[in-house]
Amino acid sequence: MTKKLNILIVDDHPFIIEAYKNTIAGYHPSEFEFNITQANDCKSAYNIITNPNVAPYDVAFFDISMPAYEEKNILSGEDLAKLMKKTLPNCRIILLTMHTESLKINNIIKTINPNGLIIKNDLTFDELLNAFDKILKNENYYSQTVVKFVSQNTGENALIDEFDRQILHHLSRGVKTKNIPLHTSLSLSAIEKRKLNLKELFDIRDGGDDEDLLREARNRGFV
Repeated sequence: MTKKLNILIVDDHPFIIEAYKNTIAGYHPSEFEFNITQANDCKSAYNIITNPNVAPYDVAFFDISMPAYEEKNILSGEDLAKLMKKTLPNCRIILLTMHTESLKINNIIKTINPNGLIIKNDLTFDELLNAFDKILKNENYYSQTVVKFVSQNTGENALIDEFDRQILHHLSRGVKTKNIPLHTSLSLSAIEKRKLNLKELFDIRDGGDDEDLLREARNRGFV
């Protein structure tokens, strides 16, 4: 008798979703039956995760970079992963990203602690099968580039939290700093302080402006 598992795949590239689905379908088909749900942006994924009538998911794949759902402050796959942890804490989470910046990768691990974290450039058919196998066996899985970044981590404890990412997101959309309090629960003074902290974290010298901050944020995968 096959075991039924509910899988959620969230990625804004349909051909990537199809590749994941085809790979999963080939995993011990005589032992497992997979019910796969897919979403292409943060809004549709949010609606799926928060739908009380949806059966609990066993495994969820989230791409990090996707169209945001600003009304709910769901700006990326990271926010969806946090939402899933709150809504369905038993769901095993795999995050996938194109970003290969050490600060970004270590920040994801510290703030989300996903069951799996894969750099897409590391991804092959065998890599995804291996990751899926380990996740189903309740083991964590990091792809080789992630493992390298973790081993190189010097122990820096700085984190980019959800408020920092909201600030960067609104700046990237052209919102002036003085107007960001209209879009978040932060005061203007708190936003200014956080911007200074981000510039220091990104090694932006005195005199750096918002464009410098955004350029470094993009280079490091935070926008």
